[in-house]
Formats: sequence, C-alpha cells, structure tokens
Amino acid sequence: QIPVGTEIEGMNILGLVLFALVLGVALKKLGQEGEDLIRFFNSFNEATMVLVTWIMWYVPIGIMFLVGSKIVEMEDIMLLVTSLGKYIFASILGHVIHGGIILPLIYFAATRQNPYLMGHSEHAGALCFISPCCVSSSATLPSMIKCIEENNRVDKRIS
Repeated sequence: QIPVGTEIEGMNILGLVLFALVLGVALKKLGQEGEDLIRFFNSFNEATMVLVTWIMWYVPIGIMFLVGSKIVEMEDIMLLVTSLGKYIFASILGHVIHGGIILPLIYFAATRQNPYLMGHSEHAGALCFISPCCVSSSATLPSMIKCIEENNRVDKRIS
C-alpha cells in the first residue's frame, strides 16, 4: 500500500527548509533593516551550540547510569560479557575497515593526496568514536565546526 501525502504523520521538513531559504533571501534583500534579525539568528545559533556542547559533556554520565542499571538487572553476567565482547569486536573491526580503508580511499580518489596526513580533525573523529550518541552526526557537530574553523581556517559562514 502506497501512502498518500496527507496520510503521513510527522514534521514537514521540506516545508521548513524552503521557508528558511526564502526567509534568508528576504532578509538579505532587506539590506540594513534585515541585519538585526540576521544578528539575532547568529546569536541564537551560538547559544544553541553552547547548549549542545554542555549536553555532550554530561550525556556520558547519564548513559553510564542507564547502562549500569541494566547490568544490575541481568541474571547471567557471563552471557552479557561475551555478547558485549562480540559486539565491541565487531564494532571496532567495522570502524577500522571503514575509517582506515574505505574513507581514506574515497579521500585519495577525490583529492589525490595522502589521506593519512590530513590530520586537522582528529578530535571530532575521536569524539564520534567514543560517543554513544554517534547515531547522528549532530553529536559531533560543535566539535567538527570548531576543528574546521580553528585548525583548517575555514570561514565561519561556510562552516
């Protein structure tokens, strides 16, 4: 059964993106009058980034207590340790293959430069690897933006 557009529940992301684009163009078209609102949105963005950074510092503590409570409820701890060990091994192997082979090959194919010498964003990569929230890139976004702006000297408007 194919859902019709009115039957799908959830947020209208396309509408939000289109509205944001049109609002940005309209504010730029206003010139000096639109600068106040643009400065407001820039300040709001900076405040949001500070909040996300704070949250990222405290999330591991919360995750630790959530996992700890589940471990305490377990009856067979050896089953947990073996299953977790297999999962950790598979995860590390996947990260090594993806991050050590696949991504460098893509980087080399695109730039014809040595991918192992680029180095300026190792902090964001390490954060992504250790973060339990790495299901989405938004967990490492503040760190990646900081690395791009400070280490690679990319303009703030681009990052």
